[in-house]
Amino acid sequence: MSSTSADSKSATTPSVEYDASAIQVLEGLDPVRKRPGMYIGSTGLAGLHHLIWEVVDNSVDEAMAGFCTRIVVTLTPEGSCRVEDNGRGVPVDPYPSGPHKGKSAVEVVLTVLHAGGKFGGGGYKVSGGLHGVGVSVVNALSERLLITIDKGGKRYFQEYADGGKPQAKLAAIGDSPAAGRTSGTTVEFWPDAGVFAAEGTEFVARTVLERLQTMAFLNRSLEIAFADERPGKEQEVTYLYKGGIVDFVKHLNTSKEALFVKVAHFEATDDDEGQVCDVAMQWNTGYYEGVHGYANGISTTEGGMHVEGFRTALTSVINKYARAGKTPLLKEKDENLAGEDIREGLTAIVAVKLREPQFEGQTKAKLGNVSMRSFVQKVVNEKLAEWLEENPAEANRIVKKAISAAQARLAAKNARNAIRRKTALGGAGMPDKLKDCATKNAEEAELFIVEGDSAGGTALNAREPRTQALLPIRGKILNVERARLDKMLKNNEIQALITAIGGGVGEEFTAEKVRYHKVIALCDADVDGSHIRTLLLTFFFRQMKPLVEHGYVYIAQPPLYSTEIGKQKIYLKDDLAKNGFLAEHPNHKKDFSRLKGLGEMDWEELKETTMDPSKRTLLQVTVEEAALADEMTSVLMGDDVESRKAFIQKNAKDVRFLDI
Repeated sequence: MSSTSADSKSATTPSVEYDASAIQVLEGLDPVRKRPGMYIGSTGLAGLHHLIWEVVDNSVDEAMAGFCTRIVVTLTPEGSCRVEDNGRGVPVDPYPSGPHKGKSAVEVVLTVLHAGGKFGGGGYKVSGGLHGVGVSVVNALSERLLITIDKGGKRYFQEYADGGKPQAKLAAIGDSPAAGRTSGTTVEFWPDAGVFAAEGTEFVARTVLERLQTMAFLNRSLEIAFADERPGKEQEVTYLYKGGIVDFVKHLNTSKEALFVKVAHFEATDDDEGQVCDVAMQWNTGYYEGVHGYANGISTTEGGMHVEGFRTALTSVINKYARAGKTPLLKEKDENLAGEDIREGLTAIVAVKLREPQFEGQTKAKLGNVSMRSFVQKVVNEKLAEWLEENPAEANRIVKKAISAAQARLAAKNARNAIRRKTALGGAGMPDKLKDCATKNAEEAELFIVEGDSAGGTALNAREPRTQALLPIRGKILNVERARLDKMLKNNEIQALITAIGGGVGEEFTAEKVRYHKVIALCDADVDGSHIRTLLLTFFFRQMKPLVEHGYVYIAQPPLYSTEIGKQKIYLKDDLAKNGFLAEHPNHKKDFSRLKGLGEMDWEELKETTMDPSKRTLLQVTVEEAALADEMTSVLMGDDVESRKAFIQKNAKDVRFLDI
């Protein structure tokens, strides 16, 4: 025992002294270069596009402050992104004090973390940029950055390169153009290919357009233009919404059938506290709630105090209305409608502005200001009660839909209880078809949802039984976009999914009870497989949303092609990989084999290409913008064929792999 302890100690003891010389101080923008993920979330496509959001957010802050009316975002053929606005222009005068005294304010903003006009200096009453790291982070993670400022009749210019180093001092290069903006800022940057090596530096137009459109909705009458100048992808789009979030709600409900034409809209300002509340809402005939919160233009995907205040007031006001009048829709003996009943089919935007927002970290996913809860609650209590009285036909439809939802909720509860009783009597309670893994540690456990019995048999041999579980499903599961939970629970495949995953379903779902931290859709690489995968993702997003939000949902990437070099078999994931292979092997003479079905592969092939954690590639499913994900799910899985067709045609240019 003693010798083992000594061996262990010698193996872990550092061989050099730990003194002051071992402490490393990262100066300037070095921390960003060293740990980019801390500042932009990742160095994949999401992090790449985060650079654009940081620059655009500064321009939007100028708009919220009342000084900017137009923003132009351009993707250039050279691989850069250029953002122009007609705001006040970044200050160009020398910084007055401290270690940066004498440098231009522009240089301080671009090279010093936590430097900006949003820390109480009087530059902004409200802003989305909370931490002041935005544009300096963009500079740090760019191979090159150019900034041009029009201010006081003069045009100023400065260039940065090599991860944020100024190439010369800020200089006046002439007068502002006689025709055009009299003031404003233009930032053009080239992302660092070394930082974003994993997925490249090519921007996706659809991703940019979705974010810009949301910003235009949230900032009434702000014009946001987009231009893609890249060869083969040329397009120009301009967003300008005079109706603001009313237009946003109409847009989100376009692919749905509205319960009535009117959009309820309430707006209120508290000048003493520096708070603004802007709420728009409309019900549709669907079964899912879409309440989306924003604070100072930032999407609060995890909600927060403003959304809590809205929901509390909504439940209270609708129940009071349902019990009012000579012939109340809810009788005295009836239970109150639950919040989820009232919110069924509701699309709502709850947008607030405030002076000192308290977000949870740089991701800004949840608003924590308690005062905002009571402010929004008060506004909705007063304004919604008035709106219901003024619009009795619409109000009655809302209540009747909520009553129908309550009845369906009770039926679903009974169905869930029946499932629980059935599984309790059955012993272990897991579906018969589930081939579970040995580990009980959810963090290392994986559940492969496999299409068909033949593929299930192959995958059973290919799996690592300690950590990998299998659940074969037959055919295409129910499209949950078009069904309530009570109908879903009668579907055997959905019952098996709910039981196996273990976190519950719908409003009851809790991520803490999930039995696997990787739930992997393993489907064929053909059209039917894609459809089944889409149905699964729709179910997870609609009925197990925290599963997606926690990053537990993945898509397996089985290869589409195989070929041989000599006696070695090569697997290629998609057409992009095939083209890359041909570029490297121009003299390769064999016709490639198309692998359509997982059942066609032997278990060694499936293990090597798709299931072995040391060799496979998994695609993680995320929800970055809840409103956009909600809209996309409704468009692709709903009943509106024209909306689906238009979406596919509009976004065809951004498709990286198309299975025909």
